[in-house]
Amino acid sequence: MRFLNRLQGDGRAVPRRMLLAVAGGGLCALCAAIFWLWQAGELARVSASLEARLHGIGAQNGLALVKVEVEGRNRQSKPSILAALDVKQGMPVMDIDLAAAQERLQALPWVRSAEIERRMPDTLYIRIEERQPCAFWQKNGKLSLIDRDGVAIPVDTLAAFSPLIVLVGDDAPGNAGPLVDMLKTEPALAPRVQAGVRMGGRRWNLRFDNGVEVALPETDAEAAWHRLAALETSERILERNISAVDMRLSDRVVLRASPAPAAAKAASKDKST
Repeated sequence: MRFLNRLQGDGRAVPRRMLLAVAGGGLCALCAAIFWLWQAGELARVSASLEARLHGIGAQNGLALVKVEVEGRNRQSKPSILAALDVKQGMPVMDIDLAAAQERLQALPWVRSAEIERRMPDTLYIRIEERQPCAFWQKNGKLSLIDRDGVAIPVDTLAAFSPLIVLVGDDAPGNAGPLVDMLKTEPALAPRVQAGVRMGGRRWNLRFDNGVEVALPETDAEAAWHRLAALETSERILERNISAVDMRLSDRVVLRASPAPAAAKAASKDKST
């Protein structure tokens, strides 16, 4: 407007329509030039050249990768982590795709979660949370190692994890964590539990080292577990001549006598006759 008023003050008024026409023509010319550059690939080439130059400058000024620091690694091998990162010493730090590298790390067998960050000027820092073996899952007569989330962990041998509980049932892996956490609340009794059998997808039966089977209720299983531990402490209930303990009723405990003595008595009677 100031420019327009000045011209009008000189007695040579410029129509507003003419000014708009000139501006529109200039804008069209600029758009045409940009379109030509894009079509000819000039913008892509200029962008690539500029990016390469910036990376080169970064490397010359100490922004090249020198170190990879890993925290939390125990069982996952170093070579497998480096292979998953897909980085090389001397490459520009800013070239590393952190999201893609994180995704590859979390696909490794022992890696439960991973965080990755650049620590300027020359370091890639990795923080790993590894999967913790929780139990064995038995299916079709075959054992596999699982973590508390029920995820299978491929290992060459299961021997190193032999004290772990064996779980049976299609939905057992998904319920492994809560069961193991519950058992740990009674540390004197927990080591004697050798197996947990998932019943109808609703509750657990526990098998002890002496063959006794304990049926836990569908709801408030932890209260029943504590009652069993108290009875074992006061009454040595699991040492009696029984084959099973039913804890499914909150106001009583039902014991099933072992059939072994009756069978032995019958065999002895047959011998005497």
